[in-house]
Amino acid sequence: MRIGADGKYLPGGQNLNPVEKLEYAHSLGLEGLFFRTILDISPKLDRLQIGAVQQKAQELGLYLEAGLGRVNPYTNPETPELRAAGDGDVLLGFRRMMEAAAAVDIRELWISTGGAKPYKGKFGTDRFRTDVLWEEQLEATLRLLLKLKPIALDLGLHLNMETHEEITSYEIVRLIEAVGSEVMGVVFDTANVMIRGEHPVLAAKRLAPYVRQSHIKDAYLELTDGGVYQRAMPGEGNGAVDFRAVLTELNRYNPDVTLSFEAQVSRNGRIPGEPMLIEIYDPEWIQGHPDLTREDYAAYYELARNYTEGIRSGEFKSWQTLNAERFEEEEAVQAVVSSRIYMDRLCRELGIKREGVSSHV
Repeated sequence: MRIGADGKYLPGGQNLNPVEKLEYAHSLGLEGLFFRTILDISPKLDRLQIGAVQQKAQELGLYLEAGLGRVNPYTNPETPELRAAGDGDVLLGFRRMMEAAAAVDIRELWISTGGAKPYKGKFGTDRFRTDVLWEEQLEATLRLLLKLKPIALDLGLHLNMETHEEITSYEIVRLIEAVGSEVMGVVFDTANVMIRGEHPVLAAKRLAPYVRQSHIKDAYLELTDGGVYQRAMPGEGNGAVDFRAVLTELNRYNPDVTLSFEAQVSRNGRIPGEPMLIEIYDPEWIQGHPDLTREDYAAYYELARNYTEGIRSGEFKSWQTLNAERFEEEEAVQAVVSSRIYMDRLCRELGIKREGVSSHV
């Protein structure tokens, strides 16, 4: 396993170009960068530019990953650059991105079904849209993936679906079974699964055979009258995720999987915003998660209850306390470094093979 970061949220790297981001990541002791889409490396898919970024990554001994974007036809209009990449032809845009990635040997490509919305409760994701059912969105996603499958097969690529805020691990497994694991895998986000009421270890057990990339972050969970408060946290061991168990599951199937931190960002010197409310008591929310078993629900509730008790006892900080603390860029960078050190230590304790370990570890 190699430990890196998501280039989109790399503290201190917001104003750097891709080559500079790689150099900066290397200076922090990271072992690679994950760019959301190949367009983040080169908006015009310039092969020379993308090749130069890959060459720099290889010179530094870093992994370089990228993605395609949203493959839910109901949400990809929110990212018009996908259509623009094909001069108006969405499928051609995907093909061009896939060809550009394959040309520099980027074989594992991130995809998702949506993006977080600036609304509270159920409407914070696309799952509970009232204009189109979630089942219809999944059907449309499957149809698009089946159109991308022959391109991926021809180029030797994997399209890896993130456990994003709106989709469950059960639904991702069904998509993989329908499309084929020879072209489809998973980007396992260790915190997002909890937004869908899933225990991260149980989700890891379901998904581990298909996981080819990851977004590593921890999570804050607190029981409230309306459900559970959830917010992302750095992967330093202070959240609800049992990374020891998660890494054990991932290592069982793919010892070479990359661990890319999705770091917290600083806004006005603080951690921004209130936690997301997961409405686990709401009948509509429950009905909207037909795959969740009693075991899933009980395990998730126990996880949230235990963390809530930790908050009450003072073992963990409340989200109000966290929000009040200074969190400038310096603290954000330190959180990434601390997370890297913590994850490296866990890997070593578990006997997990570490490739390309930098001298900063």
